[in-house]
Amino acid sequence: MSQIMSRRDLEFLLFEWLDTERLFERTRYAEHSRDVVEDLLGLAERIATDHFAPHNRAADLAEPRFDGERVELVPEVEPALRAFADAGFLAAPLSEEAGGLQLPSSVFGACMAWFHAANVGTAGYALLTLANANLLTVHATPELVGLFVEPMTTGRFFGTMALSEPHAGSNLADITTRAEPQPDGTYRLFGRKMWISGGDHEMGDNIVHLVLARTPDAPLGTRGISLFLVPKYLVDEDGTVGERNDVVLAGINHKMGFRGTVNTAPIFGDGAFTPGGRPGAVGHLVGTEHRGLPAMFTMMNEARIGVGLGATALGYTGYLKSLAYARERLQGRPLGASPESPQVPLVEHPDVRRMLLAQKSYVEGALALNLYCSRLVDDIASLDDAAVTAEAEKLLGVLTPIAKSWPSQWCLAANDLAIQVLGGAGYTRDHDVEQHYRDNRLNAIHEGTHGIQGLDLLGRKVLMDAGAGLSLLVGRIHETARRASGTGDADGERYAAQLAAAAERLVEVTGAIATRGDQQAMLADATAYLEAAGHLVVAWLWLEQWLVADGKEGVFYDGKRSATAYFFGRELPKIAPMLDLLADGDRTTLDLDPGVL
Repeated sequence: MSQIMSRRDLEFLLFEWLDTERLFERTRYAEHSRDVVEDLLGLAERIATDHFAPHNRAADLAEPRFDGERVELVPEVEPALRAFADAGFLAAPLSEEAGGLQLPSSVFGACMAWFHAANVGTAGYALLTLANANLLTVHATPELVGLFVEPMTTGRFFGTMALSEPHAGSNLADITTRAEPQPDGTYRLFGRKMWISGGDHEMGDNIVHLVLARTPDAPLGTRGISLFLVPKYLVDEDGTVGERNDVVLAGINHKMGFRGTVNTAPIFGDGAFTPGGRPGAVGHLVGTEHRGLPAMFTMMNEARIGVGLGATALGYTGYLKSLAYARERLQGRPLGASPESPQVPLVEHPDVRRMLLAQKSYVEGALALNLYCSRLVDDIASLDDAAVTAEAEKLLGVLTPIAKSWPSQWCLAANDLAIQVLGGAGYTRDHDVEQHYRDNRLNAIHEGTHGIQGLDLLGRKVLMDAGAGLSLLVGRIHETARRASGTGDADGERYAAQLAAAAERLVEVTGAIATRGDQQAMLADATAYLEAAGHLVVAWLWLEQWLVADGKEGVFYDGKRSATAYFFGRELPKIAPMLDLLADGDRTTLDLDPGVL
């Protein structure tokens, strides 16, 4: 059995739960079939196993180097990405009009899980390029799409997103990079960016930066931000790669983990290169002026779901590796056994089984969340009913901050438990689990920190449109509970009652918070709200999986039932004190004098 991902679990979620075959009845996905999906999953597994996993440790130990002019990566990264591109994965989720395969997002997510789990650092270059290309197909002119998207889908060009600056990390309202309009319709950009993944390397023929900047007349705040395409090398109208643009690096950042993806501090318009005979990085406006942030959210929301999937995959592979170790490693004896009796595998000890079952409940629950959100993306793209599509959009809006943050928190907890299962061995570089932990620690930070996702969920998503998104979510939770209570199974009835009560408590607390009239107090503990809502959502998805497994025999389905029992017995009850804290309006952190810290 693979220790990278579980093919069986992916097929269970796609075909037994999400009924992916029904997607192929829709016009957008009519060219695909279950056979195609199974072939793609097998192809993803082979490429991830043969080309990504073998250099995962090497890319961690020999992190990217910058000699003042060029970034050097371990040599295995480029051929791995070439294999990824040659297999069609860089084009897979894009529309046919953009040269893509129009693969359902849920199927593509299942494929990407293999690459994230095998080598998240190398997969990062593909994820950024895909998100970049997708944004351009939605917001750029046909001319820009023609020049830049096709080379990205074939692996000739790579993509980045350049948002943060040295003085403005998450707070994009304070960025100062400026874009000066030129008579030929282009812009010249001047400024510094920071924390830009994939910001420079020697792979491919070009790097396409999507850069947030301000025009001279831009208003203050986020409403004054515009989006620009700034290539490392200029591209002529016929697609020929031309002279070097005025984009260089001040340096690279040296990270705790996720080292295979180079993280950079680029400078735009410093005069190191002079395209057209003068300084200034040549850029092309994407969309309209002062509407850059809404356009960038096309990429950011896609990236947030991708980050959640990456976090899940890292937790999942850590779980599988610690499970294999626990089944093989002989250590100790059962309580009361004779000292002369043989040692037993670690998995025979109840506390080790606790740690393994906790991991299973986190990673399999998170994977269900990831693929459910991707299925909503598919529904939005393929359904003809405008009302149903609008509902899917609202529901996805509520779930996106959870899909990003819950796996980043709890699959990291799974990685922590994987280390613990291995004991001292898990703390060494002789085993992969310590690297998975370090790699996964980034995911609660980038693409919007854990706290920012809480602010987005409570401050915007659950309250907008008079709470329509939250109502949709709670309605689906209650529908699942009704089905479980109607099975005639005592466990199902108990889970249903527990889930329905937790959902109603969330609604009650949300209403109380919303009517207080003090926004600062309302959002002070938004992170607690995010975590409570996240646990509720994953409990719901575990009950969904339990329903699919109900009445089916075999160790796989027994595992689903055991993980559901664990989550409802030991995880869902955790939300009660969080919701009580929110309901009480605790002001400990809000009124705290920073001087006492």
